[in-house]
Parts: sequence; structure tokens; C-alpha cells
Amino acid sequence: MHAQPEETRAMPNSPEVSRTHYVASMPELAFTGLSEQWLLRTCGHLHWTALAAQAQLAAPDFYDAQGNKSYAAFTAIKVRDARLDDIVENQRFAIEASVRRVPGARHFGQYRVLTPEAVIARIEMVSTFVRRERHRDNHSVSRAMFEAGAPRQMPPAAAELVAQAKRFRADDWTRHSRLLRDAHATEHVVDYLPCPSLDFNGASLLYFASFQSMVERAEWHWRSAATSVPPALVEREMAFYGNANVGERLKLRFGARYTGHDGISHWCSISRASDKVRIADIVTHKRWSHE
Repeated sequence: MHAQPEETRAMPNSPEVSRTHYVASMPELAFTGLSEQWLLRTCGHLHWTALAAQAQLAAPDFYDAQGNKSYAAFTAIKVRDARLDDIVENQRFAIEASVRRVPGARHFGQYRVLTPEAVIARIEMVSTFVRRERHRDNHSVSRAMFEAGAPRQMPPAAAELVAQAKRFRADDWTRHSRLLRDAHATEHVVDYLPCPSLDFNGASLLYFASFQSMVERAEWHWRSAATSVPPALVEREMAFYGNANVGERLKLRFGARYTGHDGISHWCSISRASDKVRIADIVTHKRWSHE
């Protein structure tokens, strides 16, 4: 058994914090260490179950004020300070999680990946509840309305994540760490057809962790001098605005790209091919790995 949750604990005026322990084996690992996709999926699951626990539900089965089936959808995610290649086979590690309600009918999750020696990644996730207005039509996904809970203060990290997502959506940004939008401008477009059995989740929605996977595949195919050792993730920030239906093609547009001695960075926007509606922006920073 790979995961055993510890008893939750809480500090005064702070959200509960839980710690779940794992042993790195094939499901958790990728070529470059701990799998980012596994990590995102796992943090998403911890987030979902925390919301259910806070709502005093035995299972995460949510319905809005009008009785519509609702799901937690991520609007912004940031992976930072990542050293996922520090995790090797059979290594013990843990994920520490805290989830709280914040203004704007949102929830903010903070996650730390810990080895016995260090924190090797931090993940921040903002979610809201959504529902479909039309059966099985993911174009009709909209915010679900719930009774307002007790007002909470917006933590600075959550406020910055929400603000950056708004800047992405408004096309109002010029720099993200070492990536300069104008100086590093490029134009590279990839057509992608999501696979129902791999890219969609049990709610028939294009899964949030699949966006990262699409960008990874596109980056690997794009590299003109691919080596046997891919670069290692340092930071990835994702903003989500919409979804897509099964059978619908997507356009991945890389609008800026940096390559230097310290690694690579790029910005990718993802749109539906059918109506050209942008559904996500993703900025990635990596460092070179060495065998």
C-alpha cells in the first residue's frame, strides 16, 4: 500500500494540514524522477477529498443550489521550486496538503512534496465549482452557485495566482521569470486530438492534468536537437478558462520560447480548433539535466 494519510492537524486560525506518505515506485515515477502528471493528479485528488471532508460529505458528491451535479474545476495552478528528479525508485516521500475557502467562491490548496531531507516541490491550486448547462456539452460548463460560506481572507499566494491568471486571460503580461514575451516571441502551432481514454476524466471533462501532458509532448517533438536526457521541470504555471468535447481538436500555440545555458522556457496557449476559443495558457521553466 503506497499511501497512508496521517491524522490532520491545525494551527489556530489556519486550515487543517494533512500529510500522506508514499514510496516511489513505477506508478509515481517518470524518466526524470517523480512524475509531474502523477503529482498533479494526486494533488487534485487530495484537493477534491478535502472539499468533501470540509462539507461533511462521505464522498465528494456535490450538487449546487439548483440541484445540478457539480465538480471542482481548477482555474489556476502553479508548480514551483521543483526538483522532481531528486525522487528515485523506492524512496519514501510525503505530500503535505492544506485547503481553505477563499473569496470569490473559490478554494485554495497548497501542497508541499517532502523527502526526509528537503522540500522538493510546492504546488498551489485555485478551484471553483462548475456545472454543465447542457448535457455532455463541455462548451456549456459554467460556475455552479452554492450558498455563500463564511468569508475568508485571501492569502497573498492565492491572490497572486488569481491575478496572474487574469493577466494571462486578458493578454496583459510581458514577462514571466526569464521568459520575455516580445524578445522571445516565436510562432509554433501543434494540432492535438485529445484521446477519450487518456485525456478525459470520469466526469467526461478534459482533465486538468492532461493540459500539462499535451504541452510536454509538443515540447519534446518540437526540440530540434533532442537528446536522451530531457530538461527537468523548475516551474509551471497554468490558467484554465474552458473545456472541450470528446472528438474536438485543439490548437497548441507556442508564442514565446527561450533557450539558454540555464535551460528552456516557453509559453503555450491552448484553443479549441472549432471556434478558436482559448481555454488555457501555460508557461513552463526547465533546467538542463545531466546523466
